[in-house]
Amino acid sequence: MELTGEVRVDEAPEQDMAAVSYVPNELLSRLVGIRMYSVEFVLNDYVQLRFDGEPKADGPIVLNSYVWPVVESAGRSWREPELGYADALRRLTPGTVVSTGEATGTGIRIELDTGTVVIHPAVDEVYVEIAMLIGFEDRSWMVWRPGEESFEDLH
Repeated sequence: MELTGEVRVDEAPEQDMAAVSYVPNELLSRLVGIRMYSVEFVLNDYVQLRFDGEPKADGPIVLNSYVWPVVESAGRSWREPELGYADALRRLTPGTVVSTGEATGTGIRIELDTGTVVIHPAVDEVYVEIAMLIGFEDRSWMVWRPGEESFEDLH
């Protein structure tokens, strides 16, 4: 299945996958009001942010960030590999999402009541994908790549 910067919705198994036109922040904004309960570092390669799932979803909502996000909290910013970065990211949990945003030039921004996660890497920090959001009840999901939606400035 190839992603081209569109929100994807998985249909019933006997039907083809339908693509819907991409609207920045439409899917991401569905995180507002949801608790981020876990931060998982995967083999020092990427980070998973896990959010409470929707009632009829198969599991949690997960944002995989394939670049190290910036953490903003208590009036300062932390970046990987700064001392205290992992602790600052973990301290965002449990936090409830209060707003989200995504735009070219700023990337993805998730504001929680405990701090903020910003995903807007430099070009040399990206290998293929920047982030992926999955786990919604209607099976909508999104993958962000450099040069595509909200990251057109990275090419």
